[in-house]
Amino acid sequence: MNDREQIINAIAANQPAFSPSPATHFSAGDQEGLASQFADTLTAIGGVVFIVDSLADIHQHIKDNTSAEHRVISRIGGIAGYSEDIDTTLSPHSLQDVEIAVLKAHFGVAENGAVWLTEELMGNRVLPFICQHLMIALYMKDIVANMHKAYERIGSNSYGFGAFIAGPSKTADIEQSLVMGAHGPKTMTVFLIRS
Repeated sequence: MNDREQIINAIAANQPAFSPSPATHFSAGDQEGLASQFADTLTAIGGVVFIVDSLADIHQHIKDNTSAEHRVISRIGGIAGYSEDIDTTLSPHSLQDVEIAVLKAHFGVAENGAVWLTEELMGNRVLPFICQHLMIALYMKDIVANMHKAYERIGSNSYGFGAFIAGPSKTADIEQSLVMGAHGPKTMTVFLIRS
């Protein structure tokens, strides 16, 4: 037996006894409390939150805050006038001039202000990262308390690409200077839709 085999055998002979993972129980809290926590957290990390009643309110917000020369892409059926065929085969370079991308999130996470998006909702995985301003529609009922609940909700769902996105992109240098929109969207706005 060589030295390598002796080491491997010694490690195998000295394994701790198996013990099951501890059970985790987290209080879900009430939905309104989760929505408030989500809004506070996202705001603290540089995001903006609006509470709205419907997709029509989001559409009105876009109309009031954009002009004709802005390229706005909406992946939400209820927001008319801004739809384009965006899919995985589209060249990412063709999206370089997108001013605003409007997407729906599967759900949000109260503890960190993140939203869960998959490529199915993005259309093209580059869209939420190449646009200047990212707008997300999220129903209040679709907010979970923490990442434990988030991964329970994702479960064994099948998806090609997914990402948790929290706030606008940011970076800080060694002089502790925070820059927003350094390598992605300059702003992230989440519209919390009352359920």
